[in-house]
Amino acid sequence: MSSEWRNDGSLPPLPDAVEGLMRGSWNMRMDPRDTYPTTRGCLRTECPWWKRWKRSASILRRFLPDVWKPLVPLLSYSATLLVMVLYALADRLRSFVADIFIPQYHYQFAVPITFVQVLVTLLYLLLLHAMGLAPLKPYSLSLGERLLVPSVCGSAQTVLGVWAEASAHSGMYALTMRLLPLLCVGWSHGLRLAVPPSVHLTGLITVITFTSVTITASQVLPSVEVLECLYAPLALLLHSLSLTWLAKVAETEHRHHSSDHTSPFDLYFTLMVNQSLVLGFLCLLHPEGPRALGEGSWHSLLFMGYLLAILLLGALQHLLVDMAALTFSPLAAALLHTAHGLTRPLYSLMIQHGGG
Repeated sequence: MSSEWRNDGSLPPLPDAVEGLMRGSWNMRMDPRDTYPTTRGCLRTECPWWKRWKRSASILRRFLPDVWKPLVPLLSYSATLLVMVLYALADRLRSFVADIFIPQYHYQFAVPITFVQVLVTLLYLLLLHAMGLAPLKPYSLSLGERLLVPSVCGSAQTVLGVWAEASAHSGMYALTMRLLPLLCVGWSHGLRLAVPPSVHLTGLITVITFTSVTITASQVLPSVEVLECLYAPLALLLHSLSLTWLAKVAETEHRHHSSDHTSPFDLYFTLMVNQSLVLGFLCLLHPEGPRALGEGSWHSLLFMGYLLAILLLGALQHLLVDMAALTFSPLAAALLHTAHGLTRPLYSLMIQHGGG
């Protein structure tokens, strides 16, 4: 112990790591194998919080493959359940807010609302990128061209969906959208996806879908308007084609451009940029654009709160559905979108028979 002291009684120089801790910083660098961090590099408390967050996120990404590999199946099921619950809550809350907002303020401008919702999604993605949670590549023109069809179809379908919330009161639109899983199955075979749905799964979904539609149609026979009869099948066709084309592009990117590591977030970011251009151009041509600015109650905080809630919840719903199509399959995205509508009549029928 005495050999560690200098002749003047002072302590020897501390190691770099200990000295860094005493000064309020922790130095780290990667070892030559780039596998685990050592105690050299820079993560200082004086750095801005977003830089520290990005460095921590990059370190976690290096550790995750080794630490979480045995838990991948459990985490996958848990993530699926979490996404389903989150989507159901967002859908119910958005419907609740829209039922209050639209009749009270009569703000039914579908195209501007959809355009601002896409801008909110882009802002959210850029925020995730700035925090290091979802690294994004710059916009690629070639990738944007391949995503042009789902961009146009998705933009039109979203506009029709917002229109249906405000103007379609018979329930025909929601009833028609329950056929979305079946059309996604058809488009999956038509566009020749690598792994189309199996025959047994298709048969099960067909039985559930037609049972749900039959129960609802037998209980409610609404007087359907002409526009709703036209827009509901069109929205169904556009949505199913958009989801399946998204999955096809993601499959092609993974197969032919695997070295570029194009992530689902890169694809979704490109999709949102395309949709912002399409909807922005549509806002310039549509007569609702100037009216949306002039007829809004912008002096009311309650109006702005309701509108912001609708935009945020709608952006979250579209993010979950499109990411399900990019990550898993168009059928998974369609089931996520229509699960509540498909199962509600069956659940009500079971309750009635159980009570009887």
